[in-house]
Amino acid sequence: MTDDGGPEACRLPRLGAVVRDTVRERVGRVMGHVGPYVQLRPLTGGREWDADPLHLRPLTPCELLSALVAEANARSRQFG
Repeated sequence: MTDDGGPEACRLPRLGAVVRDTVRERVGRVMGHVGPYVQLRPLTGGREWDADPLHLRPLTPCELLSALVAEANARSRQFG
């Protein structure tokens, strides 16, 4: 979605933000905005998925910390 300054643009999470997709109950990092959707990628990497911005919410500080620790643990298992 283009950032034309309209009311929809205010609801789009910024690139790199970590959000929860409430439909899929998954946490992902915002990789882009195309059309009416936001592209999310799992924190541990993998395939992106499209999400409706109306079904995204920012993580609480506790949820964000938990997600980032899980990401670090997954990386350590890969290379450890």
